[in-house]
Amino acid sequence: MANPKITFIGAGSAVFMKNIVGDILQRPALAGATIRLMDINPTRLEESEVIAKKLVATLGVPAKVETYANQRQALDGTNFVVVCFQIGGYEPSTVVDFEVPKKYNLRQTIADTLGVGGIMRGLRTVPHLWSICEDMLEVAPDAIMLQYVNPMAINTWAISEKYPTIKQVGLCHSVQGTAMELAHDLEIPYEEIRYRSAGINHMAFYLKFEHRQPDGSYKDLYPDLFKAYAEGRAPKPTWNPRCPNKVRYEMMTRLGYFVTESSEHFAEYTPYFIKEGREDIIEKFGIPLDEYPKRCVEQIAKWKKTSEDYRNADRIEVQQSKEYASSIVNSVWTGEPSVIYGNLRNNGVITSLPNNAAVEVPCLVDSNGLQPTYIGELPPQLTALIRTNINVQELTVRALIEENREHIYHAAMMDPHTAAELDLDQIWNLVDDLIEAHGTWLPEWARGSRKQRVA
Repeated sequence: MANPKITFIGAGSAVFMKNIVGDILQRPALAGATIRLMDINPTRLEESEVIAKKLVATLGVPAKVETYANQRQALDGTNFVVVCFQIGGYEPSTVVDFEVPKKYNLRQTIADTLGVGGIMRGLRTVPHLWSICEDMLEVAPDAIMLQYVNPMAINTWAISEKYPTIKQVGLCHSVQGTAMELAHDLEIPYEEIRYRSAGINHMAFYLKFEHRQPDGSYKDLYPDLFKAYAEGRAPKPTWNPRCPNKVRYEMMTRLGYFVTESSEHFAEYTPYFIKEGREDIIEKFGIPLDEYPKRCVEQIAKWKKTSEDYRNADRIEVQQSKEYASSIVNSVWTGEPSVIYGNLRNNGVITSLPNNAAVEVPCLVDSNGLQPTYIGELPPQLTALIRTNINVQELTVRALIEENREHIYHAAMMDPHTAAELDLDQIWNLVDDLIEAHGTWLPEWARGSRKQRVA
């Protein structure tokens, strides 16, 4: 059997690249793969090359590692494209996304998916994803894009809207990661859990969450989750002491279902938890304001040491991660079926959400590619909440597709958290300030002063 060619765009995300490459090379059918690494930062690219080659040596596999500074060359004839970049980085763009809204007393936790931070991240990210699509159509039209970039739903929607023939899937680890957390909260082995989830990225819900019994039957675990929360046995402490994970349990008591993304994310997707003058709510639910910048600073400091450790090590320990990429590559390449959770154009899979929205659902993967499974209608309260987020996503995508600057303001107006905190003048002035602060990180049509454009 021929060996696949797998291209990483944004390979300078070295830890993420290490996990995916390690997963891929541990699969026998993929051990001879050609790993193509592309990044615009030569230092980060060289670091990633060192890590990838040491993974190959550690595993003793015949894989090849190639590096590229040119995107199109890296994509030429490839079979799979793994996208994992962050346009604008922590500095300046993430800092701008947090600091400018603070001037209006609008506080955020993560700001990479929704809210004004998510909108701006989408505006600066999608054009670069589109450039990959353009190159793929020219030099790798049959390749599958495995897209790991936030804002996931906006990105996936924008790609399917402008380049509908591109084979793509948005990938996140929130579904399987949260299932592991809930199993831990209930002190049940994860391997004995069965679940079914559906919705949009970062706002999908477990429609079923069950425990396999000794006789082969399944027990509904929702009563146990409700009881554990009521008795204070859940949530248990997480990996991050700043994030106690209370928001999702509280929302479960109101909606009847548990959401798949973390409490620090979910707090800013709704209007209920981050409120000016309501420090009591923030304290009660442990809302970690400015969490993402803190993580960025910690990760940057950690990477300085980690990169040196990897450079000096003869071998790099390889463990299987919880990412879906290697499973998808293996299933498509060998025909061995698997089931993953992916983000794709809805196309009627969830009947209560718009057809063109990007939804996150279970997908069968085999030699035919990714095939989403039919969900039908979601419970009405879940549909209603999800639609509030889809409104923002749709208007951001419309702004990008139509190069219509007005829709940036409309998207911010519709954001649940922003609308709960700011009046219309504040929202429009905030967007003006964000556009000015981002400067050339935004597409040309979005730049400049609103007043100048009106004049």
